[in-house]
Amino acid sequence: MILDLARLLLFPALMAFAAASDLFTMTISNRVSLALAIGFAVLAVLSGMGTYDLLLHLAAGTTLLVIAFGCFACGWIGGGDAKVASAAALWFGFGHLLNYLLYASLFGGMLTLALLQFRQWPLPYVLAGQPWLARLHAKETGIPYGIALALGALMIYPDTDWVKAVDLAHFVAH
Repeated sequence: MILDLARLLLFPALMAFAAASDLFTMTISNRVSLALAIGFAVLAVLSGMGTYDLLLHLAAGTTLLVIAFGCFACGWIGGGDAKVASAAALWFGFGHLLNYLLYASLFGGMLTLALLQFRQWPLPYVLAGQPWLARLHAKETGIPYGIALALGALMIYPDTDWVKAVDLAHFVAH
């Protein structure tokens, strides 16, 4: 039961935290990415993931880390975004990685367009006192892409083996 709860809640909670952190502070702590990586490792072992599958998941995370840091070096994404996306790739492996990147890109595009539009309007006085909202409204501020990464992850996660392995009947019975 505890393993099932961890499978259901750990990844989504950490991704939601990353999104909220990026929204309110425009940063994603390294601790979030580290917790995602450690959580993956622990649940992979406790779930009995085979060595071959474990290596494939590690390869997916490493591949995305290399690509994402290339994007970071070009100034296209933030370092926290690169790390949290790579940590999410650990959980998805290659089997769900392309869908994750597609959803994250679509949500990222919508978020970018919405923020560009939001930044065209004056911020109402009653909201201007909120530092996080004023920062989000500032035209020189980037896009909190962690939101898109989290939304993409939450769209894909229910289709993964992590969720499919959960014995939902056990939750209903209790």
